[in-house]
Amino acid sequence: MAEIIEPIEEYGLSSKHKKRSLFSKIGVVGCGRDGRHIVSLTALSGMEVVFIEVSEERISEALKDIGHGLDTKIENWGLTQGEKRATMGRIKGSLNYNDLKGCDFVIECIRYEANGERSIELRKEVFRNLEQVLAPDAIIATNATTVIISELAAELTHKERCISLHFPITHTEARLLEVVRGTFTSQEAIDKIYLFAHMIKYTPIAVHESSGLVSFRLMIIMLNEACEIWMENVASIEDIDKEFTIIYGQRYGIFHLADIIGIEKLVMMMEDMFHEYGDKKYKASPVLWRLYRSKQLGKSSGRGFYIYDENGKQLGPNKLI
Repeated sequence: MAEIIEPIEEYGLSSKHKKRSLFSKIGVVGCGRDGRHIVSLTALSGMEVVFIEVSEERISEALKDIGHGLDTKIENWGLTQGEKRATMGRIKGSLNYNDLKGCDFVIECIRYEANGERSIELRKEVFRNLEQVLAPDAIIATNATTVIISELAAELTHKERCISLHFPITHTEARLLEVVRGTFTSQEAIDKIYLFAHMIKYTPIAVHESSGLVSFRLMIIMLNEACEIWMENVASIEDIDKEFTIIYGQRYGIFHLADIIGIEKLVMMMEDMFHEYGDKKYKASPVLWRLYRSKQLGKSSGRGFYIYDENGKQLGPNKLI
């Protein structure tokens, strides 16, 4: 009697039958501070990440900084050496947009220019480059708080897959993602991003397209008022920050928070919001302009409302404002 042999492929997980999971590979264009945070976050969540930079030097710099960030987690017992190696193994830097082929989702995070602005035209060029290499259903996003996603998507063929996001990166426990639907954004794209947010253990918040979104519209009003209080000599920078942290249960004082975000980013954002809404409450305080013009940009430059050492540790208030 002949032996009956059944094909094992029907029961095994051969490559032919494996179904690729959504968001198994994502891309990031621009690996400055915001981009590095997103690359590290997603790689730690088990996703393969490809980031695009403009030079090999910047790729090396980004990988080194991401590695240092993971070392800090190891020192704080939040990660093992093996987990770090696995995470870094999921990260690849590239100069070529073609390496983003196969990504389910790519987010644009190009650097701020020297004056604190991010070029609209350059970002449109990024979106056009992405459309040439990505599948029609792959999501194209921007990490932004002032730029309107509808403007970036307007020239693309598949406008419906474009969306805007904002990752607050002031501290690791700020696990909230502002999700901004544009004029053309489809519900399918929104649903996918909500799934992505849950995969990285973030809480998604739906926000209508608007300059400053929710997070920064609240923050800059408090910052302007804090500057006014200080200029009136009501209280010192340190004591205003103490009130902010102790009374309202915040991790950082409002001035310290401004230094972390970056004075140049805040000033340009506030100018954009002032022109958008026409309300003087969004106009940057003279104190912020003084810091901006003197290149005292906060933690990144070592001096803002406070002075910082080479490791970013706060040393004390800035007496030269």
